[in-house]
Order: sequence, then structure tokens, then C-alpha cells
Amino acid sequence: MEDSKKDQEQSKTNNNHINIELPEEIAEGIYANLAMIAHSSSEFVIDFIRLMPGVPKAKVKSRVVLTPEHAKRLLRALEDNVNKYESTFGEIKQTEEAPKFPMNFGGTVGEA
Repeated sequence: MEDSKKDQEQSKTNNNHINIELPEEIAEGIYANLAMIAHSSSEFVIDFIRLMPGVPKAKVKSRVVLTPEHAKRLLRALEDNVNKYESTFGEIKQTEEAPKFPMNFGGTVGEA
């Protein structure tokens, strides 16, 4: 009888947790230095893009589709994490100037 009660308590606890699996190939991450966001009445689409210096064509590396509610949750979570980051490491410097395309990252373009 006591074991059954423990199982019920454990079951209640497990209902409040999500088991998230992170496959190795996803855990490595994808580098992106540009994001493009579009939306419709039912979804937000975020394309994460890698733009490389001297290359006129950029590739979308990942696309995430969210409901409007989840987009707002993401916005709040990012804001919270940026605030935590800045309180630990200092203000994130940001230029007012929009990036120029194609980007050359401030260096000269080499030739071979």
C-alpha cells in the first residue's frame, strides 16, 4: 500500500516535468549571424542565416516556426536572458548602423 502511494506521488511530480532529448548533431548548434522574421495571422517564421564575408549568397541554416503565443514567450525569455547576461558581463554594445551587404567584417577582400 505504501509503495502505491509513493508511485502516485512520483507520477504527480513527473507530470510537471518534460523529458527533453538533445541529439548530438543538434547539440553542436548552427552558427548564424543574421535572422529574418516573418509572420502571418497564425504563425511566426524565424530564418537563421549564415552570412560570410565576400560571399554574395547567404544560406538559411535553420527555420523555426512558432505560434504567436510562443513567439511572445520567446521574446520574453530572450529579454530575461539578455538582462541576466548584461548584469553578469556588462552591457552588450550595439551599433546603430545597419549591416552592409555583402559583409566583409571590416577587413580587405583577399585574392588567390
